[in-house]
Amino acid sequence: MKRYRHYKRDKAIILSCFGSVIEQQLYLDLKEQISKEFEGVDVYLSFSSRMVLKDLHKRGMEYKNLPQVLADVDWLGYKNIIVASINLFPTDEHELLIRTVKGFNNFSMANIRYTKAIINKTKETSLFLKELNSRISRDGIANLYIIHGVPLLDLAGLSSVEYSENFLKLLSDSNYTCSLEGAFPWYATKESLIEKMQRDGVKSVQVVPMLLVSGNHYIKDMVEIKDELSQYFDASLVPSITESDRFNLLEIEAVRKIIIQNIKEEIIKLG
Repeated sequence: MKRYRHYKRDKAIILSCFGSVIEQQLYLDLKEQISKEFEGVDVYLSFSSRMVLKDLHKRGMEYKNLPQVLADVDWLGYKNIIVASINLFPTDEHELLIRTVKGFNNFSMANIRYTKAIINKTKETSLFLKELNSRISRDGIANLYIIHGVPLLDLAGLSSVEYSENFLKLLSDSNYTCSLEGAFPWYATKESLIEKMQRDGVKSVQVVPMLLVSGNHYIKDMVEIKDELSQYFDASLVPSITESDRFNLLEIEAVRKIIIQNIKEEIIKLG
């Protein structure tokens, strides 16, 4: 085909992220690490949150969503494109990524593939959650893991959320879970959770955000939950296990290794 003669560049990787104004540097750091890992492959960032994109634009930073970046990369003439899902669970944001890639594959001459979400495979997920729990747990302090969650119960990927919750609770009797806006949300289950903690003899509890990038959720929601728990226990926010002031899963090397491995798998499938 004559059109294919314009596709002269080999590979590109697009990191498909939700986005964050507060923790934008985390995505830039990830982009730099991916560029070093896949030397010679051009790496691009895309963000799905329009609120974040508009806020970044006001601050003089120009970023685009996945359809825009895919169009740009296709126009630049890359033969092979990997869209890396920088989503913790394969739920609504990941499903939107899949639909976008499939749509572009209908008309683009490029070979476009997408990776799995981070919490997808049982082995990698189990080892990551076990390592995470080991690193943040402290004697005499219970853990309340808070997952963002999704508002609908018929979405794909919910089994990965359920597995994570059940696995964390299996690791320790001192582990508890809830969500911000998904199944078993804090606003509807807090009375029962607090009563169970009291029956279990909990005296101290730390709030653990199961979020790739905490951002506003850390500043607002996690602090509010910690303050509510403080009425009954010695409550705190989990300390960062990196150099950051806040707790972000994206900073943990085990998470980045999963992202890198997912990209490698799709590159192999390119042939």
